[in-house]
Amino acid sequence: MPGTPRVLRAMNDRAALDLLAAHGPLTRTRIGELTGLSKPTTSQLLSRLESAGLVRTTGRQSGRPGPNAVLYEIDPAVGHVAALSADPTGITALVADITGHEVGRRRIEAAAVAEDVRHRTAQLVVEAVDGALAQAGLGHDDLRATVIGTPGAIDPHDGRLRYAPHLPGWHSRTLRAELAEVLGTPVTIENDVNLAAIAEQYEGAAQDHDDFVLAWLDEGVGAAIVLGGVLLRGATGGAGEIGYMPVPGAPLLRGTDGTPGSYRGGFESLVSAAVIREQAGGKPLPDALADAVVRDELARNLAAGLAAVVAVVDPELVVLSGQVAQAGGEELRLRVEEEMTGLALPRPLLRISELDGDPILTGALRTALTQARDTVFDTA
Repeated sequence: MPGTPRVLRAMNDRAALDLLAAHGPLTRTRIGELTGLSKPTTSQLLSRLESAGLVRTTGRQSGRPGPNAVLYEIDPAVGHVAALSADPTGITALVADITGHEVGRRRIEAAAVAEDVRHRTAQLVVEAVDGALAQAGLGHDDLRATVIGTPGAIDPHDGRLRYAPHLPGWHSRTLRAELAEVLGTPVTIENDVNLAAIAEQYEGAAQDHDDFVLAWLDEGVGAAIVLGGVLLRGATGGAGEIGYMPVPGAPLLRGTDGTPGSYRGGFESLVSAAVIREQAGGKPLPDALADAVVRDELARNLAAGLAAVVAVVDPELVVLSGQVAQAGGEELRLRVEEEMTGLALPRPLLRISELDGDPILTGALRTALTQARDTVFDTA
C-alpha cells in the first residue's frame, strides 16, 4: 500500500540511486542533502544498497576540513545494456554498464553476412552485439536491455516496421521476439530520429524545452515531435515522417500499389544529402554547402517544409540535426531563419545540434539505461 515503510524505503532507495546515476560518486552527507533524508535514514539506505550489491564505496573525498568522507557510487557490474543504430549498409552496437560508461563497440557491414534477408537482419544484430560484448569481456547474461534505432517506425497495432521500404529484413512481425530470445534480454526497436530527439533532451540543445521538433537532415529526412516532454508517435507510429510530406517544388510520385511504403518524392527529394551532393556536381556536403547558390536553395526548401510543421505544432524550438545540418552549420541556420520570416506566424528558436558522436546511438543508450535501471534499481 502507498505510504507503508516498505514503499517509502523503495522510493528513497530509487531516489538515491538516480542521484548517483546522474552525478556520479557522492558522500553520505551530500546524498542526504539532495534527498532531504536524515543522516540515520541515509546511512541505513546506503547500508541496504551495499548489501543488495547496488552501490559500493570508491575512495574518500579530500580537500575539505575534517575527516575525509567516504564516497559511494553505483556498482557498474550490476547490469549492462546494448544500444544499436541500423542503416541500409550495416549496424553499429555499443555496450555500456549501468552508469552509462561504454565498454565495447562493434560495427558489422551488411555485406559481411548471409544473403537471406530475414536471417541477415537478425544475424547483423546478434553479431554486432556479440562483438561489442566480447570486447568488454561480457556475455548475453550481463545484458538487461537492448534498444535498436532504425529508420521507420514499429506500428503499435501489428508490430510491423513502416515507412522504411529500403530495409526489407526489418519488416518481420516476429523479429523483435526472435532477437529477445537469442540475446536473452528485452528488445526495443525504435525510430532512429525519435532516439536522436531523446539525445537532444538528455544532453543537447533541447535540455530546457518540453515542446520541440528535431528535423533530421541526412541521407534520409524525418522529424521527431516532442510535446509536453513526450514523443508524439501517431496512430501507426509514423508521426514526424516529413520526408514524405508534399511541399511546393517536390515531385509527387507513388509506387504502383499506392501504399505509403512505396511513396517517392516529397520533402526528402529537396533536402536530403544525396540531392544536395547531386546539385553540387557530386561534391562532398561541406563543399556543396559552401556554394551560396546551393545553400540558399536548400534554406528556402527547408524553410518551406519547417514552416508547415511549425504552423501545426507550434514548438518552442526546432533543432536541425544530421549530416546536412552539421555541414551547413551556422550559415545555413541563419539563412533558414531568414527564409522562415513571414512563412509561419509562430517563431520558434532554431538551433543546430551540437551533440558529439552519433545521436541515434546516444538516444538508444539513454533509452536502454532507463529501461534497465527501472528493473535493476527496483528494491521494493
